[in-house]
Amino acid sequence: MTDTNFIRPADRIADFKPYFFAQLNKTITALRAEGKEIIRLDMGSPDLAPPDFIIDALNKAAANPALHNYAPLNGTASYKKAGAAYYQKRFGVDVDPETEILSLIGSKEGLFHLEQSILNPGDTIIIPNPGYPVYRAAARIAGAKIFDLPLHPENSYLPDFQDIPEEVARKAKILWLNYPNNPTGAVADLQILKQAVDFCMKYQILLAHDAPYCDITFDGFHAPSILQIPGAKQVSVEFNSLSKTYNMAGWRLGFMVGNPEVVRIVHTYKSQVDTSTFIPLMAAAEQALTGDQTWLQGRNEIYRQRRDIVIQALREMGIEAEVPRAAFYIWTRFPVRFPDSVTFCDRLLREAGVSTTPGSNFGSMGEGYFRISLGQDTMLIQKAMHNMKNWLSRV
Repeated sequence: MTDTNFIRPADRIADFKPYFFAQLNKTITALRAEGKEIIRLDMGSPDLAPPDFIIDALNKAAANPALHNYAPLNGTASYKKAGAAYYQKRFGVDVDPETEILSLIGSKEGLFHLEQSILNPGDTIIIPNPGYPVYRAAARIAGAKIFDLPLHPENSYLPDFQDIPEEVARKAKILWLNYPNNPTGAVADLQILKQAVDFCMKYQILLAHDAPYCDITFDGFHAPSILQIPGAKQVSVEFNSLSKTYNMAGWRLGFMVGNPEVVRIVHTYKSQVDTSTFIPLMAAAEQALTGDQTWLQGRNEIYRQRRDIVIQALREMGIEAEVPRAAFYIWTRFPVRFPDSVTFCDRLLREAGVSTTPGSNFGSMGEGYFRISLGQDTMLIQKAMHNMKNWLSRV
């Protein structure tokens, strides 16, 4: 047998652990192999399907033999025009589809590519804490210095830019924001977004706004775009995704919108990495973005009902949780008798068959919390809450 001891990972990833959900999937697979029923309330993956008109568009395009070749590396012209039309109709924002929008294989890869394209080793990046783990992982791989921007519950998980020291602001190259927020469900209005734009203009920082939950909203709230702020394109890009809005997570479709020079830079980097998205997928995405949007109201009502079921169940367990106005997560503290979020979620999984996400997965300020996803069948969510309640009464 050949000795492979000489094979070593690159230093920049040598101390990385597998992505949290990759490892969780292995654990759940093993538990199910033992015959245990597991209800997954961990990943932010919609359980509902896209409406028929989107699937019909995919089938029609896939049946065209001329559409199975390589796609343009930055997305088809019609897909980018559909993204621009969506931004005009949804936010009243004009986007040049030629220079200000870039097709992505889901927004996650775009988040990663942005940092690899902009950051040099030793550069400073400002990342919200708690926050989506990809921001931090990409920064580490790029060799950047991370400054944690704390999101405090007493400030509704909104940024206070006074928490950023002057010396950090003058060195920073990227500032991440994410509203509606994952994992907290917090929302930001145009006033907060304007503060962010003004801050980044003052210090010449690229503002990256991650907005995949902008169309999952409740109780009359409508999430804004960072690009609605006058002059925002000078310093900003925004990431959007069809995964959450249109129940198309597995389709891997998204786009980056905003500053044309950033779009150009990321496209140059991305063109070395992949060969774009299957054209029929983009054809279906065009229908999603420009077709009937009224069905989203009914979908959001389903999430609202699930939200209220979980909130009520948690209160019956003695756990108080904020009622989110957007996204499909419940972010709340776990009982203090558990030492940390990983222990709590692991025991909840193994002993009650309910899989959730520990708050520490989202940064140091996520410790003490856990996240529940609403992307699961309503009856199963009710059962999961029942199982959790019975388990907590015993431990």
